[in-house]
Amino acid sequence: MTARIGVITFPGTLDDIDAARAARYSDAEAVPLWHADHDLRGVDAVIVPGGFSYGDYLRCGAIAKFAPVMTEVIEAAAKGMPVLGICNGFQILCEAGLLPGALVRNHKLHFVCRDQWLRVENTSTAWSTRYEQGAEILVPLKSGEGGYVADQPTLDMLEGEGRVVFRYVGVNPNGSRNDIAGITSANGRVVGLMPHPEHAIDALTGPSDDGLGMFYSAVDALALAS
Repeated sequence: MTARIGVITFPGTLDDIDAARAARYSDAEAVPLWHADHDLRGVDAVIVPGGFSYGDYLRCGAIAKFAPVMTEVIEAAAKGMPVLGICNGFQILCEAGLLPGALVRNHKLHFVCRDQWLRVENTSTAWSTRYEQGAEILVPLKSGEGGYVADQPTLDMLEGEGRVVFRYVGVNPNGSRNDIAGITSANGRVVGLMPHPEHAIDALTGPSDDGLGMFYSAVDALALAS
């Protein structure tokens, strides 16, 4: 049975079409989800895509966490549904309490737009099994508030439990603590990262097709669970 991956659209979302395309590239069905609906339309997994939800007013993701659809996402995640938050989606997942820590202004206070190398640190999450441990992948990064921060006990917990999924290689583009680019929940089902794997699914249009592995990983995880 074809996996159905929901892609949320908030006011200000920019990358929902790209995320839906990535789902289709991985042989899944992309299902549009609207921010104002209490309905996940029977999807098997959810992508919270990048952009500027609600104009990033107050704080990135601070309003989006109250959207009706996020109530459903939080409940589904608690039951084990795979959820991927990309860029603004990562910010939303942190604001909603699905992932620890927060994202703050880049350390040099400039918007960063570049192709970024990442190292895969954890290959056991629902979104990373297609990668080899220690593999380096190239995906675009585009954010102004991408610095990952958390208190020291939280950082120690993430490192000790192997919950850092992706780490910046070479240059730390935003001042993230411990060079963290992406993390996972304790059960490995919810993953958030600042770079954009959905923009690296085709070598003709992106810097690589390295990002496609995240979406194929989710399809694999859903097939194993069915």
